[in-house]
Amino acid sequence: MERIAVFAGSFDPFTVAHLSIARRASLLFNKLIILVSKNTDKYSLFSTEFRVKQIELTVADMKNVAVDSFSGLTVDYLKRSGAAYLVRGLRSGSEFDSERALALNNRMLFPKAETVFFTTEPEFSSVSSSAVREILKFGGDVSRMIPAASLTSLLQEWSTLNVRNETF
Repeated sequence: MERIAVFAGSFDPFTVAHLSIARRASLLFNKLIILVSKNTDKYSLFSTEFRVKQIELTVADMKNVAVDSFSGLTVDYLKRSGAAYLVRGLRSGSEFDSERALALNNRMLFPKAETVFFTTEPEFSSVSSSAVREILKFGGDVSRMIPAASLTSLLQEWSTLNVRNETF
């Protein structure tokens, strides 16, 4: 039986912490789908299309990893894709309660859904997409927080966004 997992998130942007989890998860599953969530209720700095392209650049060397986007319940995507596993990352113990509740709700909606938690490696425990966005906003260096394969494109996109909208 093929083990297909989905690693879903906004990935706005995809960080070295996300990449670490994706690499480790790709070793456990036959196929890993990194799913960029299109959340119309949540403001995203980078477009869905850009985030998908950024992640594709980053995981190009990982043959069993695909990237997709989806709007709606993640469990609906699981059903459609044939996946039964959800990959979630935990930076700290304080995140466990909310992630556990999400896992239980997903299981209630789709009983075949099994959530697998990966703890973030210590060196990445402070890295988050929101921290990257904040550092970018004030002109800081994010080169240690963004995968090398996508850093240049991210900085170019940020420059374009920043020129278009001075309110960042």
